[in-house]
Amino acid sequence: MKPIALGILSSFFFAFTFVLNRAMELSGGSWIWSSSLRYFFMVPFLLAIVLWRKNFQALIFEMKRHPWKWILWSTIGFGLFYAPITFAAAYGPGWLIAGTWQITIISGSLLVPLFYETIQTKNGPLKKKAKIPLKGLGMSSIILIGVILMQWEHFGSLSLKEAFIGTSPVFISTFAYPLGNRKMMEICEGRIDVYQRVLGMTMASLPFWIVLAILGLVTVGGPSSGQTFQSLLVTISSGVIATVLFFQATDLVKDNMKKLAAVEATQSIEILFALAGEIVLLHSDLPATIALVGILFVIMGMVFHSYLSHGKKKDDFSLTEKQELSS
Repeated sequence: MKPIALGILSSFFFAFTFVLNRAMELSGGSWIWSSSLRYFFMVPFLLAIVLWRKNFQALIFEMKRHPWKWILWSTIGFGLFYAPITFAAAYGPGWLIAGTWQITIISGSLLVPLFYETIQTKNGPLKKKAKIPLKGLGMSSIILIGVILMQWEHFGSLSLKEAFIGTSPVFISTFAYPLGNRKMMEICEGRIDVYQRVLGMTMASLPFWIVLAILGLVTVGGPSSGQTFQSLLVTISSGVIATVLFFQATDLVKDNMKKLAAVEATQSIEILFALAGEIVLLHSDLPATIALVGILFVIMGMVFHSYLSHGKKKDDFSLTEKQELSS
């Protein structure tokens, strides 16, 4: 249950992203600074942690092993994850961004065939091409139905343009985040801890954020003091605390695609925390009855996901595979 608990806790801190991005949008801040400032601020926080733990040199050594892979997958996992979310927040309502982001619980499962998982056999561990966890995908679908019900009453207020701009960038993010995270776990192979990996990915994605910041200076000027402070809050809650918690949860189950999908599905709880945050901080209206039904679906889906991921593990090999292993 520890990975699930860490995933749910991370979703609480991730939820501040949607609430604060919505607040920055309402105050007129540019999406460019909402995204780039978060990662600029993350560097000193994470660097202090890694230096205090005295393993910064080990991180640099690891990054030198595959520098271009670090830049590529960090840019995808962080750059193509967060920039589209903040861009969408500038053109679409916050509830739509938070709701669309929940597609990540499906995206993570669909990415499974791109990776290998470790299977324990009587002859020792064996890496095998992973298959889409169909049962887990079914549980994720229940959660997604709940998310749609939660947002149902809002759909009628959107134009086609708002719906497209508010969803298409986030759709990219839902694949980029789990893909970048999983690829970096695959590259590092457990040689560094989660603090080192988050710092390394942040530093490796800096070229992307520097280019974006230059674009911001040229097109919209510098950020306001209010946006800078709110971005700092997002950095602490979402960029540092939530990211470290989530990456720690995925590290614990990185060799089991079924459990990994369950951990990634915990991010659906974000929408509940985001909803509560908007009610308390932004004085949004209470959810309607159909939204409450949706909340029930999300909770049911998470309970089923947790039960499924901790059920008795079955042998996934065919008879031919077993004969080959024993020969």
